Amino acid sequence: MTAIDLTAVVLWLGLTAYAVFGGADFGAGFWDLAAGGTNRGAAPRALIADAIGPVWEANHTWLIFDLVILWTAFPPAFAAIMSTLFVPLTLAALGIVLRGAAFAFRPIAESLAARRAANAVFAISSVVTPFFLGAAGGAIASGRVPGGNAAGDPWTSWLNPTSVLVGLLAIATCAYLAAVFLVADARRRSQAELVTYFLRRATLAALAAGALAVAGIGVLRVDAPILADELARSGWPLVLASVVLGTAALVLLRRDAPRGTRVLAVGAVVAIVWGWGVAQYPDILPGSLSLADAAAPAGSLEALLVVFVVAAVVIAPSLALLYVLDQRSRLVSHGLD
Repeated sequence: MTAIDLTAVVLWLGLTAYAVFGGADFGAGFWDLAAGGTNRGAAPRALIADAIGPVWEANHTWLIFDLVILWTAFPPAFAAIMSTLFVPLTLAALGIVLRGAAFAFRPIAESLAARRAANAVFAISSVVTPFFLGAAGGAIASGRVPGGNAAGDPWTSWLNPTSVLVGLLAIATCAYLAAVFLVADARRRSQAELVTYFLRRATLAALAAGALAVAGIGVLRVDAPILADELARSGWPLVLASVVLGTAALVLLRRDAPRGTRVLAVGAVVAIVWGWGVAQYPDILPGSLSLADAAAPAGSLEALLVVFVVAAVVIAPSLALLYVLDQRSRLVSHGLD
């Protein structure tokens, strides 16, 4: 495997981590939005705040990591993506900022109106941000981002059937992943009513994701036939694995067998992300720019890989400890009280 391929794997590992950890984070915000009024939604919102409070800032580490890798290792692709997709990416960045600010300030809001406003900003941003990120991903995967500075259309590149489909699928996937995680969190806290509450929502999110995936077969055939062909040719085992793993997680949850459900749900997300990567390889911008053509000089890639190894040794244990302590309820939560 060449340095270019290794760097691409590192880039995709970062994307996968953000899809899992950031996806569960955004999905929790979706359920915050869907929780209902102040009184009816108090219990689920409290669980959501306790679950994501200690880790929500750390989850965005993976996005920053990927941006640095893309910028350093594949600068022509970075320039093309950022200049063509500046509208959805700017809106996604705005959503991330507003979401974080609202989540940080809503526990200290002095009035009910201020708290409701913060809740609304947090929840709505949690839904629109993955949509815009998904739409950008759909634009790249469907070949609507050509190489060159601002060479693609700033609107039709992401306002098209494939991008809308991927954006909606991103929302549904985040909601499913979050609901599975929240079932486990509710069980750990012995909150039986919330276990049932989020189990139902995990089922609904899984059905929505499945319906979108089925509809997507026809959408991709018409709107992005090259992507559809590549998924059918090389990515289908991973797409099938995603369906199997996601369904298995849901079956175990409904049978009250929680062991392994989160691993299976995460595996479903990982499989679909890597299915996209396999279908797109060896291009970084399908139909326009290959990994080899976009790669920085070999010396830069080698230095970047060394930095990655050092960072993994130094930072990965800290992040692992953070997640372990959070799952053992050993961290102070950012609650709503």
